[in-house]
Amino acid sequence: MATVGVRDGVPGQRHRREKAEEPDARIGASRAFGWMLVVTGAAGVLAGWVITLDKFLLLEDPNFTPGCSLNPVVSCGSVMKSEQAAVFGFPNPMLGLVTYGMVVAIGAGLLAGARYRPWFWLGLNAGTLFGVGFCTWLMYQSLYEINALCLWCCLAWTATAVMFWYVTSLNVRTGVLPAPAGVRGFCEEFTFALPVLHLGVIGMLILTRWWDFWTS
Repeated sequence: MATVGVRDGVPGQRHRREKAEEPDARIGASRAFGWMLVVTGAAGVLAGWVITLDKFLLLEDPNFTPGCSLNPVVSCGSVMKSEQAAVFGFPNPMLGLVTYGMVVAIGAGLLAGARYRPWFWLGLNAGTLFGVGFCTWLMYQSLYEINALCLWCCLAWTATAVMFWYVTSLNVRTGVLPAPAGVRGFCEEFTFALPVLHLGVIGMLILTRWWDFWTS
């Protein structure tokens, strides 16, 4: 499976890698990478939008049941009513609406031929690192404290994991993040394995957490 790669942004010429060491270096990415950001960012916006609307309805009517509350385990309403759903003092999905929207804008810029400086890519990497860390904390809270899953939250976790690993891989391959040659080579050929492994671990945790429920 081909990795989402880097391009030089000049039509008709062979793709080349920018050297991040150069002070004025600007780094672009392939159209596939741009689409990856647009799609994952849009998925996050969709999840945040639906959860936010349901949260408003829940505030208006405490007896409201979100459409994704399917059973005792897959219960979006239980997650929305928890303290963890507003850890910063406002509903978490409102943060997602802003941050995932920014990712969509960055991806659209890449599709239009934009090229960004190394500090910009580091900033994007830091943002996705925060996102994947926050999603990991929320996942732990859902599985072991709230004892319920929100399907829209799972969509956001998936989107965040994919964008984090592909952005990190791009930065490693372009030299924005220093790494040994073996790591760069792995990212060139097997970037897809990183989000697959990440999501596989999440899937196994969900499966084992409610094994009796899934198999009953």
